[in-house]
Amino acid sequence: MDLYVYYQVREQDAPTLQARVSEMQAELTRMYGVACSLKRRPQAADGRHTWMEVYLAASEDFGDALEDGVRRADIAALIDNERHIEYFVDGSPCA
Repeated sequence: MDLYVYYQVREQDAPTLQARVSEMQAELTRMYGVACSLKRRPQAADGRHTWMEVYLAASEDFGDALEDGVRRADIAALIDNERHIEYFVDGSPCA
């Protein structure tokens, strides 16, 4: 299962967010072997960027570990709206 997490962050908070998420993702990779990446939209809107955390091939219980990592890294303090999590599974190939 793949997890996609998106939210908006004020431009001035971007360096802090990037450092905190990168550290959290490195720890999650070490602990759970999940492939992670951090992306953002190229343009800001109203002084905010949309950011996307990506977690590929995560286990069913990874969501709890991710939430614990977010809490410990204090990422919510930098988010300027809600944090949205979407779960995706691979689709069946066409016959």
